[in-house]
Amino acid sequence: MNLIILLVVGGLIGWVASMIMRTDGQQGIILNVVVGIVGALLAGFIITPLIGGASIMDGAINIQSILVSLLGAVVLLAIVNLLRRGTVR
Repeated sequence: MNLIILLVVGGLIGWVASMIMRTDGQQGIILNVVVGIVGALLAGFIITPLIGGASIMDGAINIQSILVSLLGAVVLLAIVNLLRRGTVR
């Protein structure tokens, strides 16, 4: 059950991050889920230890973990845009 919740929340986070970075038209549902989950992983390893709390990958779904995961997904998309296009956008 946790896997299904992680996929749904990761998809929503990836979708919102792609809308923030204006890459929504280039991505599909699968890539939104991947961006959301990888962004949550990135945030869980880098941002969460700095501010405390738990990440979505640990099973904690609250406002703080969602916002941190969203920040990780936006940073991930910015890095991908920088490598692909030479600009963050």
